[in-house]
Amino acid sequence: MGTASITLAPKLLATPLPKAIGVQLWNIREYLKKDLIGSLTKLAKIGYNQLELFGYDGTYWGKTPKEFSKICTDLGFTIISAHFETGRIDKAKGTLWYGWDKAVEDTALMNIPYMVCAWLFKEERTSLDLYKALADKLNTAGETCQKVKIQLGYHSHNFEFPPIDGIVPYDLLLERTDKDLLKMEADLFWITKAGVDPVAYFKKHPGRFPLWHVKDMEKGSEQFAEVGHGIINFDRLFAAREIAGLKHWFVEQDQTSREPFESLTMSRDYILKKNF
Repeated sequence: MGTASITLAPKLLATPLPKAIGVQLWNIREYLKKDLIGSLTKLAKIGYNQLELFGYDGTYWGKTPKEFSKICTDLGFTIISAHFETGRIDKAKGTLWYGWDKAVEDTALMNIPYMVCAWLFKEERTSLDLYKALADKLNTAGETCQKVKIQLGYHSHNFEFPPIDGIVPYDLLLERTDKDLLKMEADLFWITKAGVDPVAYFKKHPGRFPLWHVKDMEKGSEQFAEVGHGIINFDRLFAAREIAGLKHWFVEQDQTSREPFESLTMSRDYILKKNF
């Protein structure tokens, strides 16, 4: 069944879109567990053609890196980026602290140009010393990535912005890391949620933000919304794409009251109307 799905997929896909539309697979995380190939096929039919991965543990959903890469290629996807954790708390393999060399090797095998540190557990955010150690680790991890022409990035949330002892952790990460070894993935929702202007950061650190998460915020509740159906001014943000250094962006909606593929279709429809 799986092989047949891959073989037939190109005939089932929608007409190729005139531009790249990226998506973070976290949107359909529960579906991927149940039906990997069927879920990816449905995502491709909606019109998304660039992917950002998550969940590496030596495999992706039980598939070797080579197997998973072929599935994506056969469905017409280009994999742009993959998310990883630090491993400091859970000591999981394939993380910055545990098994990073193998993770980089597998990512290079898949021809993925970006690896991104995606998340910090609460225990990793309690002091400036922890952030300093993280910055140092990101520098060394970035050096490993550059040896195989991969760019390391760091994904923002809102927890990096409240000051600790008068210092904003996000500023510390930007200033303590080498601008060539570490780029930033700006999550437009979480930065806005923190009460910070993304454009101000783009101007302060030009060229440092080649990756974005494009997600919207519901009016009033400040919960996640389909892109173009909330209060975030994407026209203003995308007008600053050059100074930010934007190369790729991914639609992400962590939670939705709708069926996730419906939400992704709504976001796609808005994006197609725009010259992003």
